[in-house]
Amino acid sequence: MAKKINLEMSAVENREMRLGTIIGWDGPASELVKDSNYIERSQRFEGIKTSGCAGGCGSRKACKLCELNSPLNQQTMCANAIVECQIGNITDCILIQHAPIGCSGDNPWFNLAFNMGLGRRNKPPQNLKIYSTNLLESDMVFGASDKLRRTCRTVFEREHPKAIFISMACATAIIGEDIDSIADEMESELGIPVVPLHCEGFRSKHWSTGFDVSQHGVVRQIVNKNPVKQKDLINIVALWGTDYFTPLLKPLGLRVNYMIDMASFDELRQASEAVATATFCNTLGSYMATALEQEYGVPQIDAPQPYGFKGTDEWLRAVAHVVGKDDIIEDYISSEHERVLPKVNELREKFKGVKGFVMTGSAYAHGLITVLRELGIEVDGSIVFHHDPIYDGAGVHQNTLEELVNTYGDIKNYTVSKTEAYQLSNIFNRIEKPDFVIIRHQGLAPEAAKLGIPALAMGDEHIPVGYDGLIRTGEIILDIMARKKFNRVLSKHIKLPYTDWWLSQSDPFLLSHDPKALDKVVPLENDVDYEDELDEAV
Repeated sequence: MAKKINLEMSAVENREMRLGTIIGWDGPASELVKDSNYIERSQRFEGIKTSGCAGGCGSRKACKLCELNSPLNQQTMCANAIVECQIGNITDCILIQHAPIGCSGDNPWFNLAFNMGLGRRNKPPQNLKIYSTNLLESDMVFGASDKLRRTCRTVFEREHPKAIFISMACATAIIGEDIDSIADEMESELGIPVVPLHCEGFRSKHWSTGFDVSQHGVVRQIVNKNPVKQKDLINIVALWGTDYFTPLLKPLGLRVNYMIDMASFDELRQASEAVATATFCNTLGSYMATALEQEYGVPQIDAPQPYGFKGTDEWLRAVAHVVGKDDIIEDYISSEHERVLPKVNELREKFKGVKGFVMTGSAYAHGLITVLRELGIEVDGSIVFHHDPIYDGAGVHQNTLEELVNTYGDIKNYTVSKTEAYQLSNIFNRIEKPDFVIIRHQGLAPEAAKLGIPALAMGDEHIPVGYDGLIRTGEIILDIMARKKFNRVLSKHIKLPYTDWWLSQSDPFLLSHDPKALDKVVPLENDVDYEDELDEAV
């Protein structure tokens, strides 16, 4: 396999440069599959000469999928925040945010998610161990290197961590703080790994690069460089989800090693000793899986994601093949189908005529839509927060969007957009209003509820995984749909903070297609004094 990830460098190449990631697109999913041209991009990824840009622009030097660029960015996250919720979740290590204190604003929420995840994995509760150097105006002028050194020493004395990670922020990147040299210096002084993470917010236009930054640091400086293989250990790159992989893989005699959230230093260290690496979402896991395969010969599972009958079947077959247990896997698959299918058929009867909508990260959305369609639920539209035309490793079966379209049919309204709440009303204007929406980022769930649509904030991302995932997902959706009347009533008593002109539009990317559209708009038609209206209501 051609070398694709450079662990000699402390910084990660951005997804938009490495994979061609885009954050703005709108149309049928089948067209995006065609435009992405996964096979040709895979060949370029492997260093094979091809005729030109897979995006159709004719360039022989670049391979970029054209995207829609909006002049308005209402909300997003950044790579620094992702490092908080990844590296900050390692149970016996410390993350130092070399940043102003404002960059730690998400920590209370991440601490909640961390403890919920610990509970799901039957681990004792604890608080995040994230420190901030608390950059002030004087630090921005005179530099803050000594402040970072003092913080490293203080953290070591207080916490006795097994490793310290240092994350860069926009402010420290602007003033040119050399965290690499300080990390080397502190590692020699303290005698533990000190890992620099280049995750300043403006480094990448999409926060998913933060996953790569976190995994890069772990593989580069934490994992055992002289591994002794454990034939019953499999890595699962995951977030905070419940441990549904252990029962799924138990017939194959495999122990699950979860990375990175809620993992300990020793669990991360043994990643190079595993028999294979898999994930519930290629967006999250492909970088680490590729790095471990490249550096330590740990094969990554090249199969459809484990969602629905077909995806789970093929995923289990691929795992069984890697561990040399092809002889037992077919009986296991048959028995699981026999066990689960009667309940799934019951759910299919209940979901006749039901329409759903999915709004999550890209590869995860493909898995969720797979589950919904296997439950008999119609899915005419979806929003994904970004699109990777190819994943690290370039495995043919990693093309989750093509797998979805070829197996379960096209998605007429497939939108790539960064959690932009202002586009939701426009997206729902052009489709028949769904009976429910599944949303991964909880802050957007109330936005759908305001439009009268029951919303499921999928906090436990492992719910739809495997055969039982069909049942778990179906039963939760039934509970969510029971709130339809509440959401209809709610929508009648809420005014959205947008003009009537905007709410009447059916094109969510109008501002991209016509940047001067706002110049043509008359002043706010529904500019209401909400305090007066509230007084009248009371």
